[in-house]
Formats: sequence, structure tokens, C-alpha cells
Amino acid sequence: MTMNELSASTRVAWAVCIRGMQRIRARPVLIIPTVIMPVVLVVSFSGSFSSLTRIDGYGTDNIYNWMAPYAALQGAVFAGIGGVGSVADDIENGFFDRLLLTPGSHSALLVGTVGYSALRAFLPTTAVLLISLLIGGLTIPGGLLGLITLYLAAASMAMVFCLTGLVIVYKLKSHRSLMLVQVLAFGALFISVGQVPLSFMQGWLHTAARLNPVSNVLELARQGFLGQVAWQTTWPGLVALAAMITVTGFFARRGLYRLTP
Repeated sequence: MTMNELSASTRVAWAVCIRGMQRIRARPVLIIPTVIMPVVLVVSFSGSFSSLTRIDGYGTDNIYNWMAPYAALQGAVFAGIGGVGSVADDIENGFFDRLLLTPGSHSALLVGTVGYSALRAFLPTTAVLLISLLIGGLTIPGGLLGLITLYLAAASMAMVFCLTGLVIVYKLKSHRSLMLVQVLAFGALFISVGQVPLSFMQGWLHTAARLNPVSNVLELARQGFLGQVAWQTTWPGLVALAAMITVTGFFARRGLYRLTP
């Protein structure tokens, strides 16, 4: 790729990202479910599971310290899926065909959409933290590093499920196909260490949660809310995120180029 092509691709990616953010400003209703849902989840889960903090080994005496990162990642995942929704709309109304004619690499369309989804993830994550702080007395023993790891995990999970959604949308070319991504998202999040530690699980659920890469990401995101940030907890989450982004990115890019006229 020449410098001119790289410059053109960068401008296209930035324009796609900005276009997505402008859609939120013009139609705030698009982001409201993504913000409200994780807030409702953190409040409801914290109320339902609060007694578990009395059990040795749970990791914290404040249920919000456990549930807030989990709810934040849920919001981030659906922020990523919401980012795919704009692509699905463009495909259905024919505007995406015009986007494919933009200069530079077609991968810029992919990068712009992923960047937009990552930015969307900051909104539900911040909302969950504020509500948990106000009504649940949320604390962050890990300080600034704890916040950084949470926001990093949230933005990255939005990217993973944005790419996952793009794989499906590029193939089926329908907004209704996002239902499949939502099923995958719910399965990945619920079969993990979201509600309880791995040591509390038994049978097939223990095995599935242990093998689920989302469990490593949750531990990365949650560590600063349970104690200090440590490298031995950080690197498995980073590896899991890198692997998921690489795999989903490969298939999303291949799906995009198959759309090329």
C-alpha cells in the first residue's frame, strides 16, 4: 500500500467512525438501550447475588465491585453489536454499495466501524460505574490502573463482537441476522465467571467457564475492583482479546472483500 492509499484509507476509516458518532447525536434513542440495559443488570444482579459476598473466596465484600465490571462488559458487547446495526442498515438500503466505491483499502470500512463500536463502549461502561458508585458504594482498590484495564477490556470486547456481527451481516445481508450475534453474546457472557468465581462452579459449567476466553477477559476487567492490578491476571485477558480480535477480524475482512463488486 502506497502512502497515498494509506492516507485515503485513514480518512475513510475516520469518516466512518465519525459518521457513526453523529448518528448517536442525531438519534440518541439508538444508544439508550445499550446504556440502560447494563445499568439494570448491575442493579438486579447485585441485589440477587449480594448474599454471596458472605462466602469465603468470593473476592469482595461489596457485590457491586464484582458485578459492575461484568455489567460494563455486557454493555460493551451490545455496543459492538449496535455498531454492526448501522452496517446492516446501510446494506439493506443500498448505501453500503456506495461506500465500497470509496478510495483506499476496503478494510478502512471495517476499521471505521470497529473504532465506532469501541467508542460506543465507553458510554455504558461509564454509566455502570457512576450508578454503582452512587447507589452501591463501588470502590476501586486498583486505582487508575483498575479503571484502565476495565475500559480496555470493554472497548476490546465491543471490537470482538462488532467483528463477529460483521461476519454474519456480510454473509446474510440482513438486520435480522443480528439476533444470531445476540445469542452468541449472551452465551459467551453467561457461561463465564460473570456471576460467581470459577471455584464456585461444578460439572460442565465449570469446564465451559474455564475454557471460555471471556472468563479471562472478565478477570482482566475485574481485578482492579477486587484488589491491585497484577500481571499474572492481566496477560491471560490480553492474550484472549488478541486471539478473538485476530480470528474474528480475519473472517470479517474476508466477508467484506467478498462483497466487493
